Amino acid sequence: MTPSPRDLALLMRLDRPIGIWLLLWPTLWALWLAARGVPPPDLLAVFVVGTALMRSAGCVINDFADRRFDPHVERTRNRPIAAGRVSPRAALLLFAVLCGLALAVAWRLNAAALWLTLPAVALAASYPFAKRFHSLPQVHLGVAFSWGIPMAYAAVRGGVDWRQAGLLMAANLCWVVAYDTLYAMSDREDDLKIGVKSSAILFGRHDRLIVGLLHAAALLLLAVAGIGADRGAVYFAGLSAAAACAAYEQRLAWRRGRAGCFAAFRHNNWFGLAVFAGLALDYAWRP
Repeated sequence: MTPSPRDLALLMRLDRPIGIWLLLWPTLWALWLAARGVPPPDLLAVFVVGTALMRSAGCVINDFADRRFDPHVERTRNRPIAAGRVSPRAALLLFAVLCGLALAVAWRLNAAALWLTLPAVALAASYPFAKRFHSLPQVHLGVAFSWGIPMAYAAVRGGVDWRQAGLLMAANLCWVVAYDTLYAMSDREDDLKIGVKSSAILFGRHDRLIVGLLHAAALLLLAVAGIGADRGAVYFAGLSAAAACAAYEQRLAWRRGRAGCFAAFRHNNWFGLAVFAGLALDYAWRP
């Protein structure tokens, strides 16, 4: 069976670029902070293309790992592998091709950044299996989605400023667990039936409270990172806009309905954009 180009595109979630943006925003935060302004255009292009490729690869290996679960979940039963339109073998081949392309793109980076691509691939490949072993696979995803941060510092500066990069990684980890818990809340009933673990199940009736606290922790850590980088009022205006986004997401998920929780998850794109816009405009206003 030869899969159609359309099914391969659906397998890579090219029709749903929200994941690319959620992976890209923290990488852009790091690039701007590491470069103290607009990064070199060639580095920016490498990270944008590499992010899109690695997110696509992550979606492919996720659907391969969940091929026996997805047919039992309302939201995922029509995915290409679950519906039998793409074979598991073809999915693994596609994953390998996408990782190879990402490494080829990253080959333009310096040695310090290039070495960091190896953990990035390992994290992307292992995340989908985490939900079988513990109740916080969202933390695993958070580490995977934060790995572009030290890579950005290494690419721009030739080494990682772990003090600043660590603050950004911690902030992004809190943010990822917050929005991916909202995502998991939309699947909670199905996950309970098939035995999949998630933070939404672990947090139970405290889910919205913990999501709010995680958003608050992310904003606090971003504020500390901004102070350390001598950022000004425009940056903190961006954080205020992100806080308003987080508050609105609480409203969307208030009744814990499937559609509302999924909408709250998607709305986090605006959270990431608000932080980036504040940072980029602050550097443009006051380098």
